[in-house]
This record gives sequence, structure tokens and C-alpha cells, in this order.
Amino acid sequence: MFALPLINVFRSWLNRSRTSYELSNMSDRQLADIGIARGDIDAVVRGHFERRGRTYS
Repeated sequence: MFALPLINVFRSWLNRSRTSYELSNMSDRQLADIGIARGDIDAVVRGHFERRGRTYS
């Protein structure tokens, strides 16, 4: 069925969009508390964030 993959793509995009929005609205202090910097947000959202040799998805 064509609609199911399209729905999954939309849901994935929506999830990344919400995550980006929430992280972007956090203060630098809050981001530091969870171990990321403002410049890391895009990598976190894309699932390409690495810290100390480990990848976080």
C-alpha cells in the first residue's frame, strides 16, 4: 500500500521537527544538563550525535 510508507515518512519528519523545536527552546544550561550544546541539536535530531566514542540515536 502506497499510503503507509508516506505516513511513516510524515511521522518521522514530525518527530524530528518536534525534537528540534523542544531542544531549540531549552536554555544553554538545560542543554548542558543533558550533555549537549546548542550546536549539537541538528546532529542529535538526525541521530548522528557522538560523545566519547558512542553514538546516540
